[in-house]
Amino acid sequence: MRMARVSRLAILAFLAVLSGGVAAQAQESAFQLVLPIACDIGRTCLVQHLVDRDPGPGARDYMCGTLTNDGHNGVDFRVPGLASMRAGVDVLTAADGTVAAVRDGMPDRSVRETGPEAVAGTECGNGVRITHRNGWETQYCHMAEGSIQVSPGQIVAAAEKIGRVGLSGQTEFPHLHLTVRRDGEVIDPFAAEGDDQSCDDRRSVWAPDVLAQLSYRAPAILNTGFADHPVTMEEIEAGTAGLQQLTAVSPALVAFARAIGLSAGDTESMTIRGPDGAVLVKDDSAPLDRSKAQMMKFVGKRRPADGWPKGAYTATYSILREGRVVTEQTFDVTL
Repeated sequence: MRMARVSRLAILAFLAVLSGGVAAQAQESAFQLVLPIACDIGRTCLVQHLVDRDPGPGARDYMCGTLTNDGHNGVDFRVPGLASMRAGVDVLTAADGTVAAVRDGMPDRSVRETGPEAVAGTECGNGVRITHRNGWETQYCHMAEGSIQVSPGQIVAAAEKIGRVGLSGQTEFPHLHLTVRRDGEVIDPFAAEGDDQSCDDRRSVWAPDVLAQLSYRAPAILNTGFADHPVTMEEIEAGTAGLQQLTAVSPALVAFARAIGLSAGDTESMTIRGPDGAVLVKDDSAPLDRSKAQMMKFVGKRRPADGWPKGAYTATYSILREGRVVTEQTFDVTL
């Protein structure tokens, strides 16, 4: 009788420990991230780079693709260009927490202008670091000068505005760089646990609705448009490419596009058709010899002697992989 009572007590104690462990696991697994930027993924912003999961000198993202750089420790949310940055894109907290550190006062200037030595030791630029429960931490980099509106010790809620996207620190384009850490170790939010060799997002710490928005896209088209002259990457980044009013007497008709996340072997194709549907110009590029973080392509035609016929001109920009179109965009202009 006494032994039976002891056994029952032992069983109850075991169940209490077990339930406590299950509860702790459930609490731990509940840590999730919301979208840290106020934009429409795929329309007003794109994921440019992911965490590098290759422990060696190579680079591999969580889907075993090349949407990363060697040693890259975060997720880059890129806006289309400087015009978008200046219009204001809010940076949001990815989870409830406490502000641990803040830096502001660095200018929004491309490292191409300043040189890397100018930002040595402050590569993150203007930024915020937030601690969360159970050893989790998020860091937000390259924010706009003067935009940070939180201070150390401040308690913040998920999706709370903490500043705006900028061009500070070691960067060549406006974006938010989000680094996630746990107990000081960098964590890939798309694959927080498991083997670095896995090629899926089943261990993501993104909230399910956010993960659905962040479906893997590689490559992706960032900008398209028409101009009256050959455009430069700087014009596209500044948002000045394509602002000219095209008319029947414009000196040239040039279609341009910029894409991100291209892989070795990818090819680009651009075609312009006139109002009657006939092909005015078509150009297919040679396969890339290596992966490219971004690429620009333009094709064009000089104005005919008697001017451009009135009507709608259509351009189609395509990226092909192993002969198959993986992404494509058609755009037009009316003269």
